[in-house]
Amino acid sequence: MTTRRKFFSQSSAVVSGALIGTTSAVQSNAARSTAIAVPVIDTHQHLWDLRRFNLPWLDPTSDELMPIRRTFLIPDYVRDTRGLNVVRTVYMEVNVHPSQQQAEAEYAISLCERDDNSMAGAVIGGYPHDDGFAGYITPLARHKAVKGVRTVLHDADRPKGMCLQPRFVENIRRLGDLGLSFDLCMRPDEVLDGVTLAENCPHTRFIVDHCGNLGLQPTEATVQEKWRDGIRAAADQKNMFIKISGIIASAKKNEWSPDDLAPTINFCLDTFGEDRCIFGGDWPVCLLGATFRQWVHALKEIVKDRSAAFQQKLFHDNALMVYRLN
Repeated sequence: MTTRRKFFSQSSAVVSGALIGTTSAVQSNAARSTAIAVPVIDTHQHLWDLRRFNLPWLDPTSDELMPIRRTFLIPDYVRDTRGLNVVRTVYMEVNVHPSQQQAEAEYAISLCERDDNSMAGAVIGGYPHDDGFAGYITPLARHKAVKGVRTVLHDADRPKGMCLQPRFVENIRRLGDLGLSFDLCMRPDEVLDGVTLAENCPHTRFIVDHCGNLGLQPTEATVQEKWRDGIRAAADQKNMFIKISGIIASAKKNEWSPDDLAPTINFCLDTFGEDRCIFGGDWPVCLLGATFRQWVHALKEIVKDRSAAFQQKLFHDNALMVYRLN
């Protein structure tokens, strides 16, 4: 069992070693923390420039969101991931104001087309429930950088069952026809709605974000049971995958250990299996609970007893297939 004190002590040792040179003891800690040194594809990289985009969900009155209520750009990401062997990333839409969705998509595409960063593709925002979605997504899908679409389904103005409305289903089928995927970011007790959507759109790939959004804070037993049922049913759909991400954002800083994360993560890994799980950093949202480095080290601690092949697929290989990365 890895205690909170031991885990954060080891993580600090690794960071210190990277900055000032390592002794053999620190190198040993680093080896244990990183388990098997596999290349990492981060399939959930957020970036936001608050001078350019309005993110309504970054409530200016929320003390909880204060750590991430600022601009985060590529140099910040490079700094926070240095030394972790992150070789490629996938941009993830940031739920901008609806009027800025087209601009955000174009911004993400431009980042992917540059050669000064590791961004290999983008999941752009979109509203499949809107009657203008087809006209929005069809020209954007022609860009090699665009890999998929996401709609945040747990916002207060997006009711349960919205993803099962006829227009929504029709447009998600359209994504499959265009070769694009759909990221499911929804309440933990509504994952079964995502399963029904996937059943009705068999030619579209679905990625369940953030382990199905079951956080670390106390949750009603009925919600937990619906989440478990949803994850099991999702794993039965061959066009559904799961992203091991997001859970760390619900942790209280310095009050968690890998053992707190392990039950939810292992349930997802065991249920979906080694070929259908992918890693996501969820930076900078992850900073609400931990640094990117602490999140990666925690996950590697959790999976350290799994095979080298499993870890390679989780952190790298499966992402190539799910998001069609070259």
